[in-house]
Amino acid sequence: MSRRLGYAAAAVALTAGAATAVVVGLPDAPQQAEVSTPPATAAVRRQTLVDTETADGELGYGDPTSHAARLSGTVTALAAEGATVRRGRALYRIDDDPVVLLYGSLPAYRTLSTGDTGRDVEQFEKNLRALGYRGFTVDRTYSSATAAAVRDWQDDLGLAETGGVDPARIVYAAGAVRVDSRTAAPGDAAQPGTALLDTTGTGRVATVELDIADQRLARKGAAVRVTLPDGKEVTGRIKRVETVVTPAEGQQEASTSLAVTIGFTGSPAGPDRAAVSVAFTAATRPGVLTVPVPALLALAEGGYGVQLVDGAGTRVVAVRTGLFADGRVEVSGAGIAAGVQVGMPS
Repeated sequence: MSRRLGYAAAAVALTAGAATAVVVGLPDAPQQAEVSTPPATAAVRRQTLVDTETADGELGYGDPTSHAARLSGTVTALAAEGATVRRGRALYRIDDDPVVLLYGSLPAYRTLSTGDTGRDVEQFEKNLRALGYRGFTVDRTYSSATAAAVRDWQDDLGLAETGGVDPARIVYAAGAVRVDSRTAAPGDAAQPGTALLDTTGTGRVATVELDIADQRLARKGAAVRVTLPDGKEVTGRIKRVETVVTPAEGQQEASTSLAVTIGFTGSPAGPDRAAVSVAFTAATRPGVLTVPVPALLALAEGGYGVQLVDGAGTRVVAVRTGLFADGRVEVSGAGIAAGVQVGMPS
């Protein structure tokens, strides 16, 4: 008796990484099943299979950081929008005295004076040395030598030479910053907490929001291809992946997504903000044998098979599946070779 086969066709579910198809059985060895000739065939192909997905993103400078005054007085100057401020330069001025940018990850949280010790002392002393001041040792102790160097620094800034460091006079950032926007203007009254300006990093980044189901695409350090508004493609690397949970609100259900930040070796030219297309590569399998996904058959014994078609007839053989991508699936098994024909639905 003959056994008629059913094909997976559109029932193969690629997005879930699994397949659903009409179930068939393998013949008992050594007997071969007699099956009807399939309505169409496709060749087994040897190729490099790449799992890619493209998502819309935005090119910019990343999320801004807000800076508020820690002093009372009058705003007399603010760095210009779009300007780059580097170590030792003023971000803004209160009563015409500068508030200076320094580099470091630890916020300025206390007044530093002779005898103080800690990581914040070492961080400040590294900046003082980078600005060219000498005569002290960079360590975790604020010594009288440090105080002497600070007085020289204060003199150069036009500040009172106290030898101590007022935390309200310095702002720490990871590196040079770009002024994204100003929320105050010269002449405004300021008090602690008054918003003055927002800054970003100086390097261009692309940001993309992905569904949590696409987590396989978001691997820190992975290379991506970014298509700019002018059509030019540049290579970037994923530098940060953050999980974003949006709570339920009204009729809106809670959701979870991934915020992906992509950095570049250079700085792509273009407007401050622009829409871009980002191609992610989740996996690459070079030199594998593949068949169209609809050629897969679900086997009653479990797993998947394909229908081989040759001059001797047709038969179902079990296959091991690997990567799914671009409508094809990596397969291996007995009789599977490049050029072999497999059955397809019409």
